[in-house]
Amino acid sequence: MMPAGVPDACTLPTAERPLRRAEFDTLFTEAVRHVERVNPAHARLHLTGAPGLEATVRDLTARETQCCSFFTFTVTPAPSGALLLDIEVPPQYTDVLDALTGRARGAAA
Repeated sequence: MMPAGVPDACTLPTAERPLRRAEFDTLFTEAVRHVERVNPAHARLHLTGAPGLEATVRDLTARETQCCSFFTFTVTPAPSGALLLDIEVPPQYTDVLDALTGRARGAAA
């Protein structure tokens, strides 16, 4: 997910970055219920939403991994139709994870 200072490891064309950011913001606004920081390089988002949420999350995170290979996303179905989205990064990218979780927290508030 592209914060203001997108790392060089991101290969998403600059023109597409605002669109991807908007996709994440929409997901965060519609589905994030809680953001948990497991450790500096690992966050867990608790999501609920409409049918098809899991497919949407899997599609978005797969596309993000294609351009920002430093992300590891794990989607886990939880009870009552909820999802857990674990996001992990190498230590040198914790600032990117900080920005991402900040946007998620802001949208969930």
